Amino acid sequence: MSKPSAPERFDWRIWLGLVLTFAWLALGAAYISARIGWGQVGSLDAATLGNFLEGAFAPLAFLWLVIGYFLQRKELEQNTEALRAQSLEIQRSADQAIIQSERMVASERHAHQEAFLRLADTVGNQLGAIAGLLFVSSQGAAADGSVSNEEISKLFATASAQDPEVFSRRLLELHLQESDPGKRFALFYGTEVRARHTNNFIHTCERLLERAKEVDRENILRDALMANGHGFLYRLMKQHQANAPETLADIKATGTYIDF
Repeated sequence: MSKPSAPERFDWRIWLGLVLTFAWLALGAAYISARIGWGQVGSLDAATLGNFLEGAFAPLAFLWLVIGYFLQRKELEQNTEALRAQSLEIQRSADQAIIQSERMVASERHAHQEAFLRLADTVGNQLGAIAGLLFVSSQGAAADGSVSNEEISKLFATASAQDPEVFSRRLLELHLQESDPGKRFALFYGTEVRARHTNNFIHTCERLLERAKEVDRENILRDALMANGHGFLYRLMKQHQANAPETLADIKATGTYIDF
């Protein structure tokens, strides 16, 4: 570390004090030479010599007291500025830490939402398969045979390739086209097999909606799920589940296994 230069080591007040001190001492020496004489100074008694020295050096003591006060005040001002700058730096560091923390939280939330979207695609395919089984149980050859096996195969191919909501929309169409409330109910709870598929669909959809709530506090993802084909079918199923007997409405009673 380099040594401070002379202007940094000495304030102008120190220089002024030194000049005034030397000038005062020079005046004092001239006074003694002219009025008292250097030979007479040694013969003065202690009280007289003490009074003389007190009067001679009191102005110097006061001068350096004032200089010391201003030097100390300047040093305090510098320390205050240093503390203020340190406080600002600490505040900036705290602000940066808060910003960094918020970015980390946002990044983590984004990662959770990305993971959820991948999960939603998988669960959407699962819901499509369940809706397909429910459709077959009411419209296939084993039921009333209103839809041929060939058409059902095409629908499953469509659901597997690009549109997992195709069976949900077909069930919604059947429900809207049917005017008889009993037959509407029978689409979902007409048999134990249909009840099982319906309850499985509801249970799977509700677990996905609960996960959406965990990763999105604004419920944007949940609203989007409720607005697609699976979401509309889920709400329709919930209405019929409320009117179904307990042996059919409870998933614990019907189970989640696949039964064709």
